[in-house]
Amino acid sequence: MSIFNKINQEALPQHVAIIMDGNGRWALQRRMPRLQGHRSAVKAVRACVEASAELGLKTLTLYAFSTENWQRPKHEIAALMGLLRLYSAQEKSELKEQGVEVHVLGDINSLDKSTQNAIEDIVLETTGGIKLRLNLMISYSGREDIIRACRSIADQVAIGKIDPDQINADIFNDYLFTKELPDPDLLIRTSGEVRISNFMLWQIAYTEIHITPVLWPDFSKDDLFQAIWDYQERDRRFGRVNA
Repeated sequence: MSIFNKINQEALPQHVAIIMDGNGRWALQRRMPRLQGHRSAVKAVRACVEASAELGLKTLTLYAFSTENWQRPKHEIAALMGLLRLYSAQEKSELKEQGVEVHVLGDINSLDKSTQNAIEDIVLETTGGIKLRLNLMISYSGREDIIRACRSIADQVAIGKIDPDQINADIFNDYLFTKELPDPDLLIRTSGEVRISNFMLWQIAYTEIHITPVLWPDFSKDDLFQAIWDYQERDRRFGRVNA
């Protein structure tokens, strides 16, 4: 029996998030430049989106570029931005046909103008897709997301629009980049690294985590199916004890 057929379609995670890691090591193992690893990663993104749509997942979030990534060499950053522009140009029509609606979350203003334009293009082209929501987290930091929310709430308190005694988790959620999304049910980390790398720190409080040794450019549909099957084998209690 294939791993796809083991998956319970009635118990799918509603929101799957992925920390895509291992591009550089993939290239190093093949004695290629690091940039080749980033280029090869696009195939994994495509496979993951297609598999999510096939399964009937509602939301897929990919950690594409963190605020810490700005510390990388300038030529690598330029190449990554170029790949993002290329992805928008090459994939937006196909994504629209598949019913995928793309959202880009993060500090978009820190990107160069041509990359901002490419983001706007893929978002506008795919608006209205109802099969899968694809979130690309770009120039994103979990800590900065929380700090930004705190500042916004403090501003509302200062002008009397929010009573401090009424601040709760629901109100706080409304000021995060992910305000329209349910918290991830499943977080997948590729390349075998066991850390969350400043990703959605508030949102993953009770998220199930699946670590795979597969380097991101090699991540396939079956790897996604395996992660979801593993998720379905777990007993999610959210701090409670089952009767």
